Amino acid sequence: MCGIFGYCNFLTEKTRGEIIDTLIKGLQALEYKEYDSSGIAIQGDELKSLNIYKQTGKISNLKEEIDLYNLNKDLPFISHCGIAHTRRATHGEPRRANCHPHNSDPSNEFVVVHNGVITNFANLKALLATKGYVFKSDTDTECIPKLYKHIYDTSIELGYNLDFHILTNLVLKELEGSYGLLCTSSHFPDEVVAARKGSPLVIGVKGKSDLRINFVEVEYLNQKEDNLTINTQTNDFSNVLGAAPVKYNTCLRRSPPLRPQYLRTSPRDRNIFTLNHVSSTEISADDGLPQPIEFYLSSDCPPLAQYVNKVIYLEDNDIAHIYDGELHIHRSKIDPGDFSIRAVRELESELSKMTKGPYDHFMQKEIYEQSETTANVMRGRIDASTNKVVLGGLENWLTELRRAKRIVMIASQASLHSCLAARPIFEELMEVPVNVELALDFVDRNCCIFRNDVCIFVSRSGETTDTIHALDYCIKKEAVTIGVVNSSGSSISRLTHCGVHTNTDPEKGIATTKSYTSQYIALVMIALWLSEDLVSQIERRKGIIQALTLIPSQIKEVLELEPSIIELCNKKLKKPDSVLLLGRGFQFASALEGASKIKEISYVHSESILTDELERGVLAVATDVLPIIIFATKDALFPKIASSIDQIIARKGNPIIICNKEDKTWKQDERIRNVVTLEVPQTVDCLQGVLNIIPLQLISYWLAVKRDIGVDFPRDPVMSATNI
Repeated sequence: MCGIFGYCNFLTEKTRGEIIDTLIKGLQALEYKEYDSSGIAIQGDELKSLNIYKQTGKISNLKEEIDLYNLNKDLPFISHCGIAHTRRATHGEPRRANCHPHNSDPSNEFVVVHNGVITNFANLKALLATKGYVFKSDTDTECIPKLYKHIYDTSIELGYNLDFHILTNLVLKELEGSYGLLCTSSHFPDEVVAARKGSPLVIGVKGKSDLRINFVEVEYLNQKEDNLTINTQTNDFSNVLGAAPVKYNTCLRRSPPLRPQYLRTSPRDRNIFTLNHVSSTEISADDGLPQPIEFYLSSDCPPLAQYVNKVIYLEDNDIAHIYDGELHIHRSKIDPGDFSIRAVRELESELSKMTKGPYDHFMQKEIYEQSETTANVMRGRIDASTNKVVLGGLENWLTELRRAKRIVMIASQASLHSCLAARPIFEELMEVPVNVELALDFVDRNCCIFRNDVCIFVSRSGETTDTIHALDYCIKKEAVTIGVVNSSGSSISRLTHCGVHTNTDPEKGIATTKSYTSQYIALVMIALWLSEDLVSQIERRKGIIQALTLIPSQIKEVLELEPSIIELCNKKLKKPDSVLLLGRGFQFASALEGASKIKEISYVHSESILTDELERGVLAVATDVLPIIIFATKDALFPKIASSIDQIIARKGNPIIICNKEDKTWKQDERIRNVVTLEVPQTVDCLQGVLNIIPLQLISYWLAVKRDIGVDFPRDPVMSATNI
């Protein structure tokens, strides 16, 4: 959940203040990810110097920290590379020493920001400590810049002049685990390398209007370069081909960097310098001359939307090297299935969609957008006049998908709940077994997957690490894979055989709201499409398709409950210690998702229970003090749910009932006439959860607002504990 942002300019004059502002704005665009500290690294007053500024808490604290140094923000830079990071504590508590960026030594020769987990960091740390390196943090990341310096110093002692990307390749060979990282160095001024393995990185490109960019070729290290290794115990370089250590000319940079004085000259004097540019991997204008250009690097697309409309997604094991206005992407070797190019894609996000508009928070805005986003996911795919569902993204795999002997849905967090919500209708319409798996547990167990299985991977970002690992596993088992994501260029969308885009637009609030309902509907549409050839399900399918067309307008009706929910949060839910949610059948997934939202946003303990489990110990805590929210909308299980409500009331409980409009059940009995009800429109049972979850989203939102908790961004556990 950490965030990475980087900025490089070439032949584009920027002041230090503008560069700092760009990095800060990039971090602010990543605030929807959980974090507890932030930091940046920029060039100092001297060419070969790097300054690091970092602070715990919110990004506003980092800005105040930078202001304390009274930097010359008017200092111009023709070329510059800066990197920045927001961190969520994993190894080590939130304190300044654990904040990113991390350095190799007090003079900041190498500086790194990193997402992911280095699993062998303890061994690397012990080894580097024997070499005299002093560690000041508890993080796994700090071993990376120190490893950079160790290998670099060793190479210089042995007479090697390694290029930055080859040095990076040597460092990555020593790392185990996952990483998305950026590294800058005083030894390679105005250059940055980015590397990815299991953690996403995206590069945005911004140039003059005549810039023509279609793809970037991948450069593969030659045999001598790739087999160059370092024995970290003896500090010797060796070649696994058996030759003695030699000074390879191939280890020198292919395209020498511009001389520092070139970067310090005025534009009218630059024509006296000869520039060396090579290969089609460079990004330049049609005439081949160097052009003013800017690069933006990020762990996610939203921060890039305000700057660029062209992006390049790095693949696992890519090393991107940016210098002198060129982008080179390197790999150690050609793996089966690799593409030798990285396509330049249009960034679909619109800046207007990244603002709050008239709403107080992004979460509130995104709750209200659900009438639009649910329509978007169905647009062009549902034909109510013919009762047809058309999913072009799955069309080429129709035969294989309908042959499935089993369907396995794999996801995490809210996406997992959308799978649970859709599972019953898959089983009913397709008449095949359906498993729903938590991605991390799925990988840990090495689940049995067969060639005639269809595996559906659901993710809001398309970059969920655990889900990607599960996807890799299923591809190796030769199962057919479907991606249901909201980002067309994401890893899951590119790695799966086919898929459905949810068309939800970016979701900046930390809570998954509109993505949940869009994923829910997308999965129901997949079930409808795959069951089209089953005659026994024709009438059932017709009823669901007709109900789908009404969902957007019905969501608008549900949103009219907001005043009642505000009153509920002001009174009955004013200071709850815990909230219990009960659901059954199609609504058990709604209870799980509702409890998750209350915990995630308002920090109130909440628990979801299958309604029939009420008698197994839960009734012991059913009092007039404990808020109990029950889904009691009309379906085949309604009589049993009504019986459970009677049991709660008999024990002096005072439930909050989510029921259908025009349902008189709760007004006829004198005992329950004063029970709080939240009435939602009625739809078919398999879609009722789309409407039922919205009151829970509003409850979690208003509980957080009333408790003065940052709704869109997670709290700092140290600084905000007094607010609860």
